[in-house]
Amino acid sequence: MKLIAGLGNPGAQYRGTRHNVGFEVVDTLAGRHGGAWEAAKVDGLIARLRMAGGEQVLLLKPLTFMNLSGDAVQGVAHYFKIDVPDTLIVTDDVNLPLGRLRARKTGTEGGHNGLRSVILRLGTLDFPRLRVGVGRGDARRELADHVLSRFDADEIPGIEAAIARAADAAETFVTSGIDDVMNRFNRAELDT
Repeated sequence: MKLIAGLGNPGAQYRGTRHNVGFEVVDTLAGRHGGAWEAAKVDGLIARLRMAGGEQVLLLKPLTFMNLSGDAVQGVAHYFKIDVPDTLIVTDDVNLPLGRLRARKTGTEGGHNGLRSVILRLGTLDFPRLRVGVGRGDARRELADHVLSRFDADEIPGIEAAIARAADAAETFVTSGIDDVMNRFNRAELDT
């Protein structure tokens, strides 16, 4: 079984914000594969899928707010006995241009509080992650205000395309692994 956790903040006031791109990716996957969201044993929502080749996949949207995402990720992974290498974390990244994807097998939190929480709760840096670029915006603007803002009208087509590509990348993770995701989705020419 694989776990794909999209990070974000619960509540209508956060829907459509840059920080909730992870939620949008797993929502896209649930829609593609007929998954229905249900309450988890931890503070989160899960959807159970069966993907290509019969692979069982669990989607997760932590309801702990971004800074405590690791609690739900660790709780679901432990409850369902999902190994860390079989867990993909999907999140936003202000350090990537809007729409750019970057997958890695390991790495630091890069200043992202959600990833920091996952690292602390899993006890390792070594888990697959997929970052979706949301751009930095005006450097004079507070970073917290930027990530909690909604996309400008001219950014929406680009981020919608990136969310669809990120869902494709997550499907590739399930069928082929993180190395294939990195080879296919980290290339800049896919961003155009």
